[in-house]
Amino acid sequence: MEIRKIDNVQVSPSSLVRVKEMGNILEVMWSDSYNSKCYIQKLGKDTYLDLRDGEVKEFQHIENRSCDMKSVRKSLGKLRDYLNTNIIDVSRCRWVTLTYSENMTDTKRLYEDFKNFNKRLRYHIGKYEYIVAMEPQGRGAWHCHVVMIFEDKAPYIANELMAKIWGNGFVTVKKLDDVDNVGAYLTAYLGDMDLEELQESGEIIHFAGKTVEVKQVEIELDDGSKKSKSYIKGARLHMYPPQFNIYRFSRGIKKPTVYYQMENDVQKKVSAATLTFEKTIQLNDIENDFEKTINYRYYNRIR
Repeated sequence: MEIRKIDNVQVSPSSLVRVKEMGNILEVMWSDSYNSKCYIQKLGKDTYLDLRDGEVKEFQHIENRSCDMKSVRKSLGKLRDYLNTNIIDVSRCRWVTLTYSENMTDTKRLYEDFKNFNKRLRYHIGKYEYIVAMEPQGRGAWHCHVVMIFEDKAPYIANELMAKIWGNGFVTVKKLDDVDNVGAYLTAYLGDMDLEELQESGEIIHFAGKTVEVKQVEIELDDGSKKSKSYIKGARLHMYPPQFNIYRFSRGIKKPTVYYQMENDVQKKVSAATLTFEKTIQLNDIENDFEKTINYRYYNRIR
């Protein structure tokens, strides 16, 4: 299967498009064809029947996530959607990073420590919803990134109190006041790696001949000063273990709303929103005589 970017297409007003509403962010997807039939019939854990040619084939199981970056990117994409769906007013949120003082590499302990921390914190400050994501560091240790979502304006929470309740190391509590696409902002932390951390880890990252994309980001330090850092996009993706749940969330977290609508009606809905991103790709499978064009657009309703 060949996937390549092409020039953006002009979508007809009468075309049917898929809309995904995620809080202030809308994703619109158009395709020149929609498949209504599944071509795979699962036979067992390791095999499936391809209904197109009648052949029994084997599933390709990955041994580690570096063999298939798509699974990590898909998880981060879902996480981004959940964040955008549930964070509509950033004044009701706090972003908390939980760090271990030791080089803690036990993923089973990681979620157990967070579960206990969450119980203790709710005892002290009351009810809130949360989305927690785990981030592997270059040296092998783990961080927890937690977005806490309150019904009203988020309360002030001192770093010292949070660190005491966490009890495993260091804690930072931040506002998200200047962020209007929280999903993209926070998931970038989980996929990208700054050059300093990459050099300290001693890791050799293979990008399969692709051009490495480096971005400059200005970050705020604990003392309020700012510093420019260089990040390599996607460099952290290979560090997640196979079958690892990158994120979890509380029961009150909402899912994105997905529906189909005519392009003309969608344009009325996004008329006051800003188009922030657009990409058109073409899928080609010569062997199976398959071709498909897909257009993605993202709109932000608060820009």
